[in-house]
Amino acid sequence: MLLSSSPAKDPIPPRGGVGLKAEHYRTIIETRPDTGFFEVHAENYMGAGGPPHRYLSTIREQYPLSLHGVGLSIGADRPLDKDHLQRLKQLIERYDPGLFSEHLAWSSHDTGFFNDLLPVPYTSEALTRVAEHIDQVQSFLRRQMLLENPSTYLAFAESTYSEIDFIAEVVRRTGCGLLLDVNNVHVASTNQLWDPNAYIDAYPLAHVQEIHLAGYTREADDNGQPLLIDTHDRPVDEIVWNLFTHTVSLIGPVPTLIEWDANVPSWPTLKAEAERAEAAMLAARSGEKRYAAAR
Repeated sequence: MLLSSSPAKDPIPPRGGVGLKAEHYRTIIETRPDTGFFEVHAENYMGAGGPPHRYLSTIREQYPLSLHGVGLSIGADRPLDKDHLQRLKQLIERYDPGLFSEHLAWSSHDTGFFNDLLPVPYTSEALTRVAEHIDQVQSFLRRQMLLENPSTYLAFAESTYSEIDFIAEVVRRTGCGLLLDVNNVHVASTNQLWDPNAYIDAYPLAHVQEIHLAGYTREADDNGQPLLIDTHDRPVDEIVWNLFTHTVSLIGPVPTLIEWDANVPSWPTLKAEAERAEAAMLAARSGEKRYAAAR
């Protein structure tokens, strides 16, 4: 379970944020745009120094920071990498991010490391393993971790839990928080014929502390059926915006990140996406909140 820790000095505000990209370092430092927060991938800053750290240190002095990990391999059937955990701890101590998150996925096996975030079967064995790994991470870092729902394309035949029940039980066992990736919900629901609104309605929304929005690529499978790929290389689709609006109508404003990791656009384009997220959250303030987020 999570050990007690002091809160971050700069909590993430319930506003729109963007993923920090090297292309925008100078623009952000020179113009100081009115942006809620920035998020970085932890693995991009695990070196000891160099220009990336100089830029990030300057930006961190001006903005709250969220740290998003992609390499812990929480769902792997093997021990966590202690060296990776140590580097992660040093990064957190250096930048004091308001939020830290990781994926419900795995990417390592024996001595190999895959470039993809691979899905976890929703079984009792996997549940125990994921919960133990999250307990280890939270105890070592002495802070809460947010767990992100995956983008999936197929379901495991051996799964005995639904995705929502699996995630809810992980939260119950570990005390972790949740990062709700709304684009991932749309991608998975299209690929596996779920109802995305019903998914959101049934999700453990009281534990959601951050939302991700991103673009996807539409392809087709061998039978000609729609197949969505979580590519993060284009604007957020209108159907994802609608699902986001539905989500914040239930839980109210939460820190919401625009993920755009490939074909990165100009700064004004990226900032406009974050501003649209803020506008949707502002509209949600006037509606009834059914859930109180556990922040």
